[in-house]
Amino acid sequence: MKPKVNVLISTYNGEKYLKEQLDSILIQTYQNIDIYVRDDGSKDGTISILKEYEKAGKIHFLQGKNVGFIDSFFTLLKDCDEAEYYAFCDQDDVWLEDKIKRAVTMLEENKEESIPILYYSNYDFYDTNMTFQSHAINKKKPSFLNCLVECINLGMTTVINENARNIAIKNLPSFCEGHDWWLYMICEGMGKVLYDETVTAKHRLHESNTSECGKNFISLQIHRIKSLFQENYFKTIHKQIQEYATYFLEDLSKENQEILKLFNIEKFRYRNQLKKLCYPKRYRQVWTDEIMIRFMFLIGAI
Repeated sequence: MKPKVNVLISTYNGEKYLKEQLDSILIQTYQNIDIYVRDDGSKDGTISILKEYEKAGKIHFLQGKNVGFIDSFFTLLKDCDEAEYYAFCDQDDVWLEDKIKRAVTMLEENKEESIPILYYSNYDFYDTNMTFQSHAINKKKPSFLNCLVECINLGMTTVINENARNIAIKNLPSFCEGHDWWLYMICEGMGKVLYDETVTAKHRLHESNTSECGKNFISLQIHRIKSLFQENYFKTIHKQIQEYATYFLEDLSKENQEILKLFNIEKFRYRNQLKKLCYPKRYRQVWTDEIMIRFMFLIGAI
């Protein structure tokens, strides 16, 4: 019997692209899949579409109130039935037909019963009509240092094992920039993160995207400046790190404990700011991001 995979989708006013995404999951070459969809309070025709698929026996439908996409995904992770693996899915992208097969193959090859494991893959950018736009930047260097300040695993490419799921639902965050980011921190800190450089999904870019993926250089910097000064983005990251330390500090290796303490001990704040600023290893994947994060250390934002 092949391992069971639960595909988890949170929807919100997604009627425009939802059917195309659901159909791309239903034609996966990997067969042992259950699809769980939680609607986060849609006002358009999304619920009608989901009831149609539910009536046909194609999905498990959970209707809920609006709690935001992060809590919606965590609710799905907690409320779905048990499986060996859990795959996250956005409502507006398209999966290639061997996406789940590739994920399960790599996860099974690297299987360890006692640790949390996360798989993520490469992807391409498409416009609203699913016309190819560009390749995503290859992100091949997950590390504990990186996971504290950057999420490199896009949610819709992420698949986790049951250990990761169990740890996450027992330690749900109050301050979190993304369910995918929290799971990256869990698996990099206490388990294993696997990167598949093969493209397995088409990431659709449109005006309602919540992520910064696919923005050009200038738009990306404007987005980040707005996040810094208007939305307290780095303040939330700092709180996310603090909460992670509360839950997991004692479960980390000695080396990772020392890294985490640089972000978490207020008593030696200024000394730690200097240590973070001058740390010899890279924090982030792209050099412009590396400069920005070290500037944030310099001004005490993180």
